[in-house]
Amino acid sequence: MSVVQSALDRIPEPYRSQLIQNRELLKFAVVGAITWFIDTGIVYALKFTVLSDKPLTARAIGVLFATIVSYILSREWSFRTRGGRQRPHEAALFFGISAIGIGVTLVPQAISLYLLGIRVPEVSPATQAMANFISGQIVGVLLAMGFRFWAYRRFVFPSDLTAPALVDH
Repeated sequence: MSVVQSALDRIPEPYRSQLIQNRELLKFAVVGAITWFIDTGIVYALKFTVLSDKPLTARAIGVLFATIVSYILSREWSFRTRGGRQRPHEAALFFGISAIGIGVTLVPQAISLYLLGIRVPEVSPATQAMANFISGQIVGVLLAMGFRFWAYRRFVFPSDLTAPALVDH
């Protein structure tokens, strides 16, 4: 019995049925959580060391590494029953959509820093750090996650390979 099946067996109905029905979204969310920790770890490691005065650069690097891990996990786990494209084409679409997702991730933090002026010396370092966390790690990531889930299913992994083929009459 797999770890996932063991966990599902402990969840009462009707929640179990809902999780099974939305398993692709759930797997996508798990991949998102894993890559969020990767992104956050890299961002803060860079911000506390070599990129202390460049928070958006640290954010972009963190997102880039997390995106590479996301492709591997999405292809092999979240959307493994989907496909229909050759791998190089699929990877190009994935990274293209992810590049747009990086932009979506950066927008709230850029607004916070440059439009609202929530940055040192106008505010304290602690205030900037909190604003960066909320705008970048929470708002930006959630917006990008919604966009990516829609776009990956629509463009990158369009066909459910386990679904029965439709017959035209």
